[in-house]
Amino acid sequence: MMSSSEQKREVGGREGEGSSSMTLTQSDHHHQLSPPPQLSRYESQKRRDWNTFGQYLKNHKPPVPLPQCNYNHVLDFLRYLDQFGKTKVHLNGCVFFGQVEQVGPCTCPLRQAWGSLDALIGRLRAAYEENGGLQETNPFANSAIRIYLREVRDSQAKARGIPYKKKKKKRKIQINSSNNNEVNST
Repeated sequence: MMSSSEQKREVGGREGEGSSSMTLTQSDHHHQLSPPPQLSRYESQKRRDWNTFGQYLKNHKPPVPLPQCNYNHVLDFLRYLDQFGKTKVHLNGCVFFGQVEQVGPCTCPLRQAWGSLDALIGRLRAAYEENGGLQETNPFANSAIRIYLREVRDSQAKARGIPYKKKKKKRKIQINSSNNNEVNST
């Protein structure tokens, strides 16, 4: 086993010679390389989604360069993801169509849940701009994508018998300290 003085590595000359020599110990070497900062769960998911979409474009027949990507490629990608879905979406002729609870098996397909697709599009929209895309040409922000997501949401809600209702924002109640009357504010 080497002593700490033997573990020193000589760089640029002999030990003890002039100012041009520099020595590094093993511990100095470890402090020079710091790990990159830990990404948040959202940032990790956004990076993973962006890489998945990029891979989808590369595997497309013919491959599509990112600058030539448009909303049709995004719609195709969303439909492609349905094969990996876990949400049962009853078809119009199914006996469970419109039922809140499914009490037996059926052959209806599994799809991506609307909420998952909506969140995915939000992450990809942000990733597109972070990776040099222009906001004006962002295919994830196209109105056709919003229409598609609305149709998915409505069809899934009907299929499960759960009408989708937009949540109303709760009003904050403030207490006026001068006369203790409750005042509504937005």
